[in-house]
Amino acid sequence: MKAALGGKGETALAAVEDRLKDPFAVLIATVLSHRTRDERTSEAAMRLFERFRTPQELAAAAESEVADLIRGVGFYRNKARAIIKIAREITEKHGGEVPRDLEGLLELPSVGRKTANCVLVYGFGLEAIPVDTHVHRIANRIGLVATRTPEETEGELMGIFPKRTWAEVNDTFVMFGKKICKPIGPRCWICPLTG
Repeated sequence: MKAALGGKGETALAAVEDRLKDPFAVLIATVLSHRTRDERTSEAAMRLFERFRTPQELAAAAESEVADLIRGVGFYRNKARAIIKIAREITEKHGGEVPRDLEGLLELPSVGRKTANCVLVYGFGLEAIPVDTHVHRIANRIGLVATRTPEETEGELMGIFPKRTWAEVNDTFVMFGKKICKPIGPRCWICPLTG
């Protein structure tokens, strides 16, 4: 798949996360990314982190200011409220540190498995497979798995791919899904997997 992408298997969001390398920044950028194009997520995250660098700073922020900074991402008002709640919980219940395990991350408000796994991979450098709609769709479409939910897909893919490659699965599948294996109108004629 990476070859079909010209060797490019990194999303714009992954590039922002890579530059920031901070679990809190990765967490917040991933929440901002839901239902939003990568470019808009990158811009909003950079604006936000120029102003608020820590969970403590964001926890004390005015919702209206946060909303203004992230304007452009989908549902920006709801996300402003959500990321402030996340920052408060991290500050109050975790001593200002992002939980380093799946269970702890899933206890945070507005954090699901995909977001938690993104934090583990991009924020902490741990092995996990973030499964979003692209990964779930493509894994099923090409016959790697026959699953009904992203969580089932995650479990199956963890059994298929070597642990050392798990972090690459999401980036590669997401880019492949955006460029070739689209949800509507897949470009099968250029797909290297169709033979």
